[in-house]
Amino acid sequence: MISKNTICLWYDGTALDAAKFYAETFPDSAVGAVHRAPGDFPSGKEGDVLTVEFTVMGIPCLGLNGGPAFKHSEAFSFQVATDDQAETDRLWNAIIGNGGQASACGWCKDKWGLSWQITPRALTAAITDPDPAAAKRAFEAMMEMTKIDIAAVEAARRG
Repeated sequence: MISKNTICLWYDGTALDAAKFYAETFPDSAVGAVHRAPGDFPSGKEGDVLTVEFTVMGIPCLGLNGGPAFKHSEAFSFQVATDDQAETDRLWNAIIGNGGQASACGWCKDKWGLSWQITPRALTAAITDPDPAAAKRAFEAMMEMTKIDIAAVEAARRG
């Protein structure tokens, strides 16, 4: 059954590959129904995968093989709250190691151009510390990072 509200993500013929990667990488993720085109369409032929229903960490998504007209941008991202450095490293390395690219402050892109924020809960706690000086130190440390280093953030927070 399709959810009342589903995130639709546009792909250039690779929606099924992306959905499989997300299902293998993130907990509470799965590939659901794969729908094939009943006729030719601008970016494909009858029988090609048109849409893929999948979930990413419990969020219902629909991958649409709409062709090359639209690209993903940082205007949309999945933010993943991680519990420790091991989880942060595992998810970051899975995305980067599968053709993705690192960015700044815990952001990265997967090989399909979709943006991810791999954000340790410890980082969120540090940059929202009630002590403004501690929050600022943690924030400034984060601003120098690609993948978040929890120990470094916590050291900066402590001063």
